[in-house]
Amino acid sequence: MFIQKLDSINGFLRHCFQTKDVRAIKKLHAHLLRTRLLFISPGFESKLIFTYTTCLHRNNSKTLTALLNCINPANPLPFNMILSDYCRNGFSFLALQTFSFMHTNGVPLDTYSFCCSSVASCSMKDVILGAQIHSLVGKSGWLSSVFVGSALVDLYAKLSLINDAAKMFDEMPVKNTVCANALLSGYGEAYQWVEGLEFVRKMRALNLKCDHFTFSAMLRACAGLSAIELGRQVHGSVIRMVSDLEDDVFLQSSLIEMYGKCGLVGKAWQVFNLSGFAYSGERKRDVVLWTSMLAVFGRNGDLEKVIELFKEMLREGISPDGVAFVTVISACGHTGHVKLGIQYFESMVSDFGLEPGPEHYSCIVDLLCRAGELERAWKMVNEMTHKENGSYSVSMWGTLLNACNEFGNVELGKLAARKAFEMDPHNVGIYVLLSNVYAKFGMWDEIEQLRELMKETGLKKDVGCSWIEITR
Repeated sequence: MFIQKLDSINGFLRHCFQTKDVRAIKKLHAHLLRTRLLFISPGFESKLIFTYTTCLHRNNSKTLTALLNCINPANPLPFNMILSDYCRNGFSFLALQTFSFMHTNGVPLDTYSFCCSSVASCSMKDVILGAQIHSLVGKSGWLSSVFVGSALVDLYAKLSLINDAAKMFDEMPVKNTVCANALLSGYGEAYQWVEGLEFVRKMRALNLKCDHFTFSAMLRACAGLSAIELGRQVHGSVIRMVSDLEDDVFLQSSLIEMYGKCGLVGKAWQVFNLSGFAYSGERKRDVVLWTSMLAVFGRNGDLEKVIELFKEMLREGISPDGVAFVTVISACGHTGHVKLGIQYFESMVSDFGLEPGPEHYSCIVDLLCRAGELERAWKMVNEMTHKENGSYSVSMWGTLLNACNEFGNVELGKLAARKAFEMDPHNVGIYVLLSNVYAKFGMWDEIEQLRELMKETGLKKDVGCSWIEITR
């Protein structure tokens, strides 16, 4: 009977959180105080405070402080539960305010408190606060904790402070694979592929084992460097060391992408065909695997294969995601299947309930431009510019400008460039595309004016480069 009552109260709190019914929460709070049920479990206090503060649109900071003052400061458990609830549900500001209250009012801080506050600082992208928490960790004597150290490495890595993350990792007295993977992820996000692979070699010297995440990061680095021989070696290590490879969709996907980015489409196809098999013999390939293979065909110019594989994916009952639609619509544009591309675009909403994003509209604009339907493309870009306030519209105007160059429509090209410059006057790509339009029609005076304008604004065209691997 008592357990059922507790379950009903928890259910009521969940309902209040969903409906944002503050009045009902206040009534429940009064009832729990009168019946003294509020004090039988720290979980009740934490859930009530979480629901209270997240349902208030204003003054939730004052309410939070008032409610926290009602908790016994000698016991950190309810405070940590509140911290955890805020972090898990995306209320980073309230999590940090709770942590600040704990520090100010002498509530004991432990590994859980520091880990949650580090996660909240990362979500807020607050570097200064993160550094302050790091300093407090040192003063409190918790730097020896591998959990707190991992959280700080992850904090610096996700805020793109790779050197600080590496320094934090080196200073940790106890290390594990989790904190190593956090740093490895930071190297990947910063495109520091070489440093990432060097760090993997360092992991062996530290007796840290590689897990699924480590191998995925290594494969991503190999793809970034087009280091196919090293990628093959990593693949061999995966086969030898990962016993449940068939269950790890993301690791299989990383293998497909690595071979695809290195130009070995056949090898990527081989991995794809061998993926999805369980020990029972049943085969189930996740949408991630299909999308990875679609991207490989698209990136390497096998565009008819993209459309064919997409149709096979639908026949197998796999619901495509937004990335799959980007690939197939782009392939339709490059192969001249205009009607099919538009049909897929429309089916996103009608058949699969997906909301088209900027990248999908960019693909449709590109598809129309390649088909020579410049006026239709102009109309769509114009509509999107008025609907949305995003930088992706610049790329759409750039696509239209490039098409104007191909089809010889100078006036529309000038207009597209003007629209793009209104959004981003320092976009070098638009200058280059407009210069190409002028050059095609011998408009040398206009090209000179563009060059002078670029010099005045201090803009320079980036130098292109290519990666190749030289084997002995």
